[in-house]
Amino acid sequence: MQSIQHKIKQTHSASILLQQAKASVINSIIKTFADELMNNAAFIIKANKKDLVKMEQSNPLYDRLQLTPERLNSIASSLKKVTKLADPSGKILDEKKLPNDIHLLKITTPLGVVAAIFESRPNVVADIAALCLKSRNACVLKGSRDADNTNQAIVKVIHGVLEKHQLPKELVLLLPPQREIVSELFTATKYIDVIIPRGSNSLIQFVRKNSLVPVIETGAGVCHVYVHKNADVQMAVDIVVNAKTTRPSVCNAMDTAIVDESIAKQFLQSLMESFQQKQVIIYADKKAYNLLTGYPYLYKAGKEDFYREFLSLTCAVKIVANESEALEHIAEHSTKHSEAIVTNNKKTAERFLSSVDAAAVYHNASTRFTDGEEFGLGAEVGIATQKLHARGPFALEKLVTEKWVLRGNGQIR
Repeated sequence: MQSIQHKIKQTHSASILLQQAKASVINSIIKTFADELMNNAAFIIKANKKDLVKMEQSNPLYDRLQLTPERLNSIASSLKKVTKLADPSGKILDEKKLPNDIHLLKITTPLGVVAAIFESRPNVVADIAALCLKSRNACVLKGSRDADNTNQAIVKVIHGVLEKHQLPKELVLLLPPQREIVSELFTATKYIDVIIPRGSNSLIQFVRKNSLVPVIETGAGVCHVYVHKNADVQMAVDIVVNAKTTRPSVCNAMDTAIVDESIAKQFLQSLMESFQQKQVIIYADKKAYNLLTGYPYLYKAGKEDFYREFLSLTCAVKIVANESEALEHIAEHSTKHSEAIVTNNKKTAERFLSSVDAAAVYHNASTRFTDGEEFGLGAEVGIATQKLHARGPFALEKLVTEKWVLRGNGQIR
């Protein structure tokens, strides 16, 4: 296989040109990109179907891979929202005159070249390309074989838009899908400033362990909804059903429902009808299994099931004696993505919100809201579950770093 170093070097060179582009030009590029996604919808969906036929529909990644006119329209809509956001680069964070009369500024500046490795999510191509352009970063994209036809189609559209605006297409580089090139990507420290993995926990851990380029970690989501003894049962049912079933293949979907023992029978009986209609598979602990007798899609949970990100219409159910036990379970099994409590007890809710270690914590709301667009941030690169630089929806505002600028008139030290 040919080396990709020369391509990455070209993208690095192109990133310098982007920093000189006018904000109006960048916004025009992103808006045109959004329009061209819709104008080329038939072309993109045809490419997407080539990828879909290679994957079993039962595969949890199938839904993530699939594009429809409605989903393309949603992507285009989120890109247009990005154009309305403030340019995150060039902002003055601090300004002062030093005693020696040097004028000092601290400003935001682009990261430079942002690389992303992702699985079966072609919308990531559009989102990251737009966010990087808006923040004046070039991007290097490494998708999986599963989505390669779709990824190529979307990148072809953005390349056409860049050339129309007289900017180099190398600003958005799509690498071949073969795994063999990853080692080159991981060692391109001279040309790539940061790598962002987006996908399964195994992918994320692989990138963390092997990359010499700094990694910003977006996390797999093992998300919990804790139904406290003081919960409104119908509200709890609605939240759990929404968190599990609206789009089960995404990282903010619920994986485990935790229920206080004193309310478990009432809650689970109310939940069964809604779950049965949607054919949700339940892995239940011993107490929950006994209460769910007669449910047609019921299995006994093993210890490993409470660590699983199911990405499908499957979840685990755990019954606890009290809130302390619930908090202990979450602390042990959470991937620090999104955690929710349903309760009418404000004191308990505040304890949960302050003590649970996660990027997003909820009181009486579904975990499905952990999303850059829902938070008013436009599109997102992913949901960061680490604590350095970015946490939660990793969007436009975090695609910059800082630079100190000093202006003098001959001062020496």
